[in-house]
Parts: sequence; structure tokens; C-alpha cells
Amino acid sequence: MTTTLRFGLIVLLLGLGMAYSARAGKLTTAGVWTGGVLGLLIFLGSGFAGVGLLGLFFGLGSAASAWQVADKRRLGLAEANKGRRTAGQVLANAGVAGVLGLAGWYWPAQASLAQLMLAGSFAAATADTLSSELGNIYGRRYYNMVTWRPDVRGQNGVVSVEGTLLGLAGSALVAGAYCVAFGWGPAFGWLLVAGTAGNLADSLIGATLERRHYVTNNVVNLLNTLVGALTAAGLALLP
Repeated sequence: MTTTLRFGLIVLLLGLGMAYSARAGKLTTAGVWTGGVLGLLIFLGSGFAGVGLLGLFFGLGSAASAWQVADKRRLGLAEANKGRRTAGQVLANAGVAGVLGLAGWYWPAQASLAQLMLAGSFAAATADTLSSELGNIYGRRYYNMVTWRPDVRGQNGVVSVEGTLLGLAGSALVAGAYCVAFGWGPAFGWLLVAGTAGNLADSLIGATLERRHYVTNNVVNLLNTLVGALTAAGLALLP
């Protein structure tokens, strides 16, 4: 496939995804365009496989947010703005991946590492989204990440065993998709650890800095993906 054909195909695919996101109310207008730009950056460094990971995260996150949404609204746990993600939220969840896509394109010798880190960021983002959205439905006991004392469901930094396991399952899906595209090996385990590390870091920052209003939820999510990416790189570079 020629470069021109590849570029035309990705523009078409991203355009269809953007149109769907706008029509289905998944993203705000600014969020749609932000997602499109990030998708192009991801494609530059990791090709269709990287964009597939973006699509997997978006699909799983959207499905989890919509799951039993009536119950979430009744309990005051549903996303604001009817679940429509803003540009800031899109950047928080996929901005690190966009930077890594650009880095992999600019430094082709490091493209493999950048692709692994990109997957680590999505493993963490997926784990956080599933553990929050589904853990609030299926969790039985909820604990503060710092004190480990019982705490209120849905509060920043509150976790459950069920939610954590669901987050791990989300990381496994991302890890599996990465390995299907780039080859099976130790990367599967690295990404499981990376996703879980990012998810736990998200809860820890939520229980401390976010509760004290030092940082916003978007900052917490950005740090979550950064921890996932750095953890994946650290494991891959271990001697």
C-alpha cells in the first residue's frame, strides 16, 4: 500500500469516527477535532495498529460509561454533560499517546519503544475508565486508596476489588490487541503491569491532590496515562 493510499485511508477512517462521535453525542465539537488530530499523530508513529488501540479505548470507555447509565444517574455517579467528552478530557486520556506517536515518527529508531509506551498509556486509561465506570456498579465494598478505610462510592481515590479487577481486564484487552499487531511476548505482561500501575496512581492522586482541589480530574487522568507509558518503558528497558 502506497503512502498516499495509507494516508487517504486513515483520513477516511478518522473522519468516519469523528462523524460518529459527533452524531452520537460522544464528544463535543472541540473534542471531535482534538480526537482527530491526536489520531493522526498516533498514526504517524504507530500506523493503523496505534489508531486501533485508540479506537479500542474509545469503544470500551463509551460502552462502560453507557452501561446502566440510568442507575448511575440515580446514584449521582453519571458523567456530567450527558457523557460527552470535552477537548480537555480527550487530551487527558490520549494526549500522551499523541506525543508518543509524534516521537515515534520523528525518531524512527525509537519507534518500537514509543509504540509500547503508547500502548501502556492506553492500558492505563482503559483500566481507569473501566474500574471507575463498572466498579461503581459492581463493587461491593469501597475503600480509600490512602487510608484503606471504608469510603463513599464514586469519591476521588475510592477503589473496590471488583473495580480493580475490571480495570485489569481492560488492560488485558489492550495488551492483547497490541500483541496481535506487534507480536506476542513479554510485552503482554508489561502492559498488564503498566495499566494497573497507572490505575493505582490515578486513585492515589485522586485520594490526595484531587480531593484537596490541587489538581483537576483531567490532570489526574493525564498523569495516569503518563505513569502507564513510563512503566511500560521501564519494564522493557530492564536488563
